[in-house]
Amino acid sequence: MTLFELQKTAPDCAARRGTLHLPHAARIPTPMFMPVGTQGTVKAMTFEEIEEIGYPLILGNTFHLYLRPGDERIKRFGGLHQFIGWKGAMLTDSGGYQVFSLKDLRTITEEGVRFRSPLDGTYHDFTPERVMEIEHNLGADIIMAFDECPPYPATWEYAENSMERTHRWAERCLGAHQALGGDASGSLLFGIVQGSTFADLRERSARFIGSLPFPGIAIGGVSVGETPAEMRRVLEFTMPYVPTDRPRYLMGVGTPIDLLDGVMAGIDLFDCVLPTRMARNGTLFTSRGRINITNARWTDEKGPLDPACPCRVCRNHSAAYLRHLHQTNEILGARLSTYHNLSFYYHLMAGIRAAIENNTFLAFREACITQWSDGAASLGSDRADPGKATDRGD
Repeated sequence: MTLFELQKTAPDCAARRGTLHLPHAARIPTPMFMPVGTQGTVKAMTFEEIEEIGYPLILGNTFHLYLRPGDERIKRFGGLHQFIGWKGAMLTDSGGYQVFSLKDLRTITEEGVRFRSPLDGTYHDFTPERVMEIEHNLGADIIMAFDECPPYPATWEYAENSMERTHRWAERCLGAHQALGGDASGSLLFGIVQGSTFADLRERSARFIGSLPFPGIAIGGVSVGETPAEMRRVLEFTMPYVPTDRPRYLMGVGTPIDLLDGVMAGIDLFDCVLPTRMARNGTLFTSRGRINITNARWTDEKGPLDPACPCRVCRNHSAAYLRHLHQTNEILGARLSTYHNLSFYYHLMAGIRAAIENNTFLAFREACITQWSDGAASLGSDRADPGKATDRGD
């Protein structure tokens, strides 16, 4: 079976509609957002709830799962699916972002990265070959090549050296992946494009990674501190050089507007901790824009959080009750808010897919942005700080 079927491209932009076929999910409609389950759990949610919302694909984190409970232990359980009890598809990142975010606790060489565990201070080595071994032990449907994620801002010289090292590591990852059974093992290896914010480097990287036999391509090194405008610019001068016959994954992004912009540039897959992390802090996404449920204006609100939302939280609970749960630090507050935010993201992506099919994506995008902006303005002090969730672990 073909991994990816491209079924439609918008007539007025690069937005596209497709279907991804994976061992644990036969038909994944794209564009699709993936909830982040860093340590084998989407925080505050059960897997039955994730499935109930409609998600067929979630993300796990190699770095955190390697440290606890350990990839060898997970392998003895039959892989990550069996260990956590998730029946859908999974993607594991390579841990590259977490390793490089350790800064003073790691040393980068051509061989790989030596780092100190933030848990107990012990030293560990991540090389392309070792990361492939770890990810094969985890056994996700999609695994990511080990890359170097440069800091922001970075000089052109630093970004070029980092990109070239990522390219050499990508070839080593492919070799190690093949030695472990290759794509026939049930784990499909995706490559990662780097190059910081420099157009010439992004083009070189996209062309090089695209020339290698990766069944999917990811755009890395974004959402690391740059402005939303800079991120859009990176996509504008990167995506024309990314192969169109393979799924394209934008790593660690993002806000609802980021998703719209990514789709407009031709992205198929997204992940971000934003909807789950913000939910636990009382910031919720609605058809009227972001709100802070802890604000006093919701104290006596008998209606739902979002009258336009079909999720069971909005069908069964008042906004006043959600505020009460957050004010009293009840666990249920985090659970219901997370369910709602993930439902909002799921239905946003479903709306995007329908708009692409109907040749109305740009109009849909504009209507969403206008509605969120007008609604947030009417909610006054409830509007949350936009911000970006740059920590990839949740």
